[in-house]
Order: sequence, then C-alpha cells, then structure tokens
Amino acid sequence: MEPRDLDIIRQFVKDELGDGSTRLDVLSEKPQQLYEAFRATGHANWWLPEEYGGSGFSLEDGVEIVNEIAYGDAGVAFTLLVSILGSSVVQLYGSDELKARYLAPMAAGGTFCAALGSEREAGSELNRIGTVAERSGSELVLTGEKFFATNADFADFLLVIARAADDPDEYLAIVVPRDAPGIEIVKRWDVIGLRASHTYAVTLDNCRVPAANQLSGSGLRLLETGLNASRVLIAATAIGIARRIRDHCMTYAKEKRFRGGSLMESPVLAQKLGQMEMQIDVMKSHCRKAAREYDDIMAGPDAAKVFSRKGTLKSALTAKIFCGQTGWSIASAGSEMFGGLGYTDELPIGKLLRDMRYVSIVEGGDDVLRELLFSRYVVPVSRRS
Repeated sequence: MEPRDLDIIRQFVKDELGDGSTRLDVLSEKPQQLYEAFRATGHANWWLPEEYGGSGFSLEDGVEIVNEIAYGDAGVAFTLLVSILGSSVVQLYGSDELKARYLAPMAAGGTFCAALGSEREAGSELNRIGTVAERSGSELVLTGEKFFATNADFADFLLVIARAADDPDEYLAIVVPRDAPGIEIVKRWDVIGLRASHTYAVTLDNCRVPAANQLSGSGLRLLETGLNASRVLIAATAIGIARRIRDHCMTYAKEKRFRGGSLMESPVLAQKLGQMEMQIDVMKSHCRKAAREYDDIMAGPDAAKVFSRKGTLKSALTAKIFCGQTGWSIASAGSEMFGGLGYTDELPIGKLLRDMRYVSIVEGGDDVLRELLFSRYVVPVSRRS
C-alpha cells in the first residue's frame, strides 16, 4: 500500500464521516451513499487478491485502513471490514470456480458477503449448531436459524456453517447466494453501538444450493481461520475510536475553564492523555504484529494447510482481547473527563463509549477468547512462546 492510499482513505473520512459526531448513531436505512463513496475511492474490499481484480492489500495494510475509517465511525468501519471473514475462507478453501464466481464480482462491485455461524443455542459453543445441511442428489438443502449476521440482507453471498444431516459430528461451510430461495431476513438487531452497521437474524427454510458450493475442510475449522483476519481488524477499530476519544478530550480541555486557567493546564489531565497515547501506541503495535503473522502465512505456498493446522492464531486472540480491554479503559477515562456530560448524548463521547464496547463482545467475548487462549496456548507446553 502506498502513502497516497491512506491519504485517500483519510479524505473519505473527512468528507463523508466528518468529526465523528452522532449523525450515524441512529437505527436507519443502510447508508448506501457512504458505501458508494467508499467504492469510488477504489479501496472497497481492499484485501481481495489481484488475480480476482482486488487491490491485494495485506492485513497489516488493513489495520491502517480500519484505524482511519474507525476514527470517523466504527459502525461504517465494521461494515466495510467484516466481509473479510467470509471472502478469505472462500479464497483459501473454495474451488477455482467458486472463487471466480463470487470473489471477482465482489472486487469489481465493491460489494459484501456475510458469515452465518452464530445461533441462539450456539453462541460461543459452535459445536452445538442446529442448522442442518442435507445432501439431496447434486444439491445441499439447508434448514435452520442464524442469529447475528452482519451485512446479510445486502450481501452477494452468505457463508453458512451447518451440521451434516447424515453425520452430526461433521460440519460444513457452504457458499449460499443471497438470492437463493428459502432465505428470510427475520429482523435487524437494534444494537447499542455501531448503529451505522446492519446485523440481522436469518432463517433458511429448505434452501437449496449445488453441492459444489461446499468448501473443502471442516466448517468449524474454516470459520476459525476466517476469524483470524476479522478479529485483528475488529481490534484495529479500537485504535481509531481511541484516537477520536483522545482528540475530543484535547479539544474539550482547551475550552474548559478550570482553576483560573484551562483544563489543558492540569497535570492530572496531562497524565491521563499521556496514558492514552501510550495505550494507543501499544494497541497499534500489537495489531500490526498479529497482522504480519497472518500475512506471512498467506504469502506461503500452503496457506490453507497451515491455517487448517494452526486454526486460531495466538496473536489474533491477544490483539482482540488487549485492544478491547485497553480501548474500554480509554473510553472510560475519556467519559469521566467530561464530567456529567460524559454520561449524556449531548457530546460524541457517549457514542464512542458504546462503539468501543463491541470490540470485547463480537466474534467471541473476552471470556470465550481467554478460555480458547488457555486451551490452545497455555496448557500445551510445546506451544508456549
């Protein structure tokens, strides 16, 4: 990625998202004009490979891009980044025909995909998935309910994780065109933060797709692989939100009268902002480290096999946990700095506080990820580092 690419992203943020105000903090129709404006920058789905018409940017490039977009609005950033989950799984484990049919149009149109894993009874316990895929001749028939599916209503395709009807211990990852019969959008969730994003509950009722739409490998393992990239980028949104909080605090401190001067002259404020700057720097460093590990694997000749063997990367887990917790610490300190106004909707800090909270919740809450970190990387002595 060239420096001018980030300049283009920053200009998009300035022109379309402005000062990070509460304009997008509403449950409204999807901001189609924003998506079209981002497509016009030439950076939509920036991670898609050049061979399918994409920019081929690395995940480390993506950390910088998401950081900048989240500085403007984290909900917009989440919408624009989360397609990396489904598309990267198709890139790694789909047939050449599937990749050409689904990834090339995403690159050309700057469109979206959605991953459907979570269910009411299978939140963090995905081995309890109830959605079933039944083989019927040359087709797979899917039936079930999916709980949280961001971008599902306007996606080109859905990556559905389902249990095989003839083997309850087998899990499949299946590409389902959004316009396939049997797909119903049940509701859009009224989320507390990220209100510029759109997350849905979805049902599949005897939804038929070609059996060739099944990806190679265990569906749960493939989902783990895709979550590595999206978790790192979700962690990166915390950097952008934190930077916006810091800047709001700086602006407020310059204007706020305090003990005969301005709040900016307070040593307590200086310590708080110094702490924020340190935390932001470490968050960014760790996200970039995690992204480099992912990029190194993707650049290798056997990326799909390596990811199948490794599954969840330690650095992706720690980046998401650390940035969620550290970002929440920054948001809490920032909210306190505004006094009573920090607990109102009068200023953007309330929105930023709510937006930050999602980092520790989506795609595995902190407790879930800590347990995974323990079982994968603490208990096996050979994998400690």
